[in-house]
Amino acid sequence: MEYNTERTTLKIPEYGRNVQRMVDYCLTIEDAEHRNKVAQSIIDVIGNLNPAIRDAPDYTHKLWDHLFIMSDFKLDVDSPYPIPTAESFVGLPDEVPYPQKSRKFRHYGGVVKTMVKHAIEMEDGEEKEALIYGIAYAMKRNYLKFNKDTVSDSTILTDLDEMSEGKFKTEGIDLPHSKSFNIAPAERNTTAVRKKGNNNNNKKKKRRY
Repeated sequence: MEYNTERTTLKIPEYGRNVQRMVDYCLTIEDAEHRNKVAQSIIDVIGNLNPAIRDAPDYTHKLWDHLFIMSDFKLDVDSPYPIPTAESFVGLPDEVPYPQKSRKFRHYGGVVKTMVKHAIEMEDGEEKEALIYGIAYAMKRNYLKFNKDTVSDSTILTDLDEMSEGKFKTEGIDLPHSKSFNIAPAERNTTAVRKKGNNNNNKKKKRRY
């Protein structure tokens, strides 16, 4: 299983590792327009995960601050607010609630389901396409960590199609090769493997009368 001591510390743990990966993915986008659209999609997602502060007058401003915090203040996007720096923050950001999780497709993470729900409600366009790709990217990485060394894009996209109830256009999505995710052995969830091994050992110990 994944031990917290073996993983990178999350800037805002309450949003979960999938949102952090979306931010990390956004940092790799070279095209400014595309990067801005993905950033806005992330804002929409964390807004859905953070309903507790929606009544606050600076609600949207806080979401953008959270985005920059998660990017370690390295994200270059067009924010509607002054872009903060690490020096402008004293202490930690306001606590945000943990997302609800479901057992179905649990190996993809509960945040992925929230992102899928949000993307379904978006209008068709480049911003929605960018978010769908980001969701598929996060799903493939999580699948590799939970299951095995390789997985086909068709498996990921089939699951995504089921999660979205067929409302996404996934044709043409080309995800990186499994090996390019560079998932360290310490990151893999080995619980299922250990259980299988224990079951086999128990069978060997049984005596026949």
